[in-house]
Amino acid sequence: MDSIKDIFKIGVGPSSSHTMGPRLAAEQFLGRFPEAARFRVALYGSLAATGRGHLTDKAILDVLGRDRTDIEWNPTVFLPFHPNGMRFWALDAAGSELGKWEVYSIGGGFLSEGPGKTQTTAVAYPYTTMGGVLEWYAKTGRIFWEYVLEYEGQPVFDHMRAVWRVMREAVERGLDAEGVLPGGLGIQRKASAYYRRAMGMREGLRGRGLLYAYALAVAEENAAGTGLIVTAPTCGSAGVLPACLYYLHKHHDLTEKRIIRALATAGLIGALVKENASISGAEVGCQGEIGVACAMAAGAVNQIFGGSPHQIEYAAEMGLEHHLGLTCDPIGGLVQIPCIERNAFAAARAMDANMYAALSDGQHSISFDKVVKAMLQTGHDLPSLYKETSEGGLARV
Repeated sequence: MDSIKDIFKIGVGPSSSHTMGPRLAAEQFLGRFPEAARFRVALYGSLAATGRGHLTDKAILDVLGRDRTDIEWNPTVFLPFHPNGMRFWALDAAGSELGKWEVYSIGGGFLSEGPGKTQTTAVAYPYTTMGGVLEWYAKTGRIFWEYVLEYEGQPVFDHMRAVWRVMREAVERGLDAEGVLPGGLGIQRKASAYYRRAMGMREGLRGRGLLYAYALAVAEENAAGTGLIVTAPTCGSAGVLPACLYYLHKHHDLTEKRIIRALATAGLIGALVKENASISGAEVGCQGEIGVACAMAAGAVNQIFGGSPHQIEYAAEMGLEHHLGLTCDPIGGLVQIPCIERNAFAAARAMDANMYAALSDGQHSISFDKVVKAMLQTGHDLPSLYKETSEGGLARV
């Protein structure tokens, strides 16, 4: 199974699959052919359909060079392994081919050359399902973050500290920012205004308003494509988990140690979904991004409030279950409408899932593993126009 360090990637948005992944692919290809005079890049499927709005071309050209790189867009051609396919060619001064590469950006900033060839940091976790982790808990009495520590070691917690720092800075940077987001939709940043209005509300309403503001702050920073954010598990869903953790940090005097442990639990939940399904909007729709982010945040928050492993599993299950079937239909191919608002609503839903699970004894009918399986099947059943191509749903309004 993947290391949770791979679930939490630090970088610049607006899209982990359309920006981070292609940029990494371009860097790796340049490293193979540094002597090339020219490059040709072909983008396919969902990657081509919404690549301009997601700044895919900018990410590639910034690495390979604008004056020596040609990009082809093939939105109606889907390569066999994944909707986000790319082909790279390196050419010499005479135009002869030096080498080529077919690679896929499979979500969350991950690259793959095909089945079984995903670029990840593999960890020998003995259990790779939620049921298995709960079995480990029953045997050892140790909980989710301890499972991560046992098999990834202390260095992963050092990475979590860097992750938390970037998340916190993204919230605070986004709360200070104002103006119109790039891309042509004329979307005004709202986080700052939401924060000011929330602070003027009575106590019962203030918390929810602040949670919205924190999620909007990170989602808007991601949409701007200028500052560092953390995939959680993707760029498009990067505001959900930070919003919940920042809220608890600021308003419940949460220590960094408890936040780091909660991040480890959230990362484990995300890694379990990626192992058994997908976190790619182009493959399974937004349920694999916002739905998984909500599950990660719900489980993390429930742990912070003292939930048992079964309650944590229940909170995560609800976070994902109640996003089943959510389409990925960005207007104009931008990570703005409906993506930004979805981060705020998913953060609130994560807090609600925590409360619902906390009131229970942790027993419920549908397991997290079953929901993950249903999510994967639902995603495969969705027509491609509802999976990041901007050809259906809200993108047609």
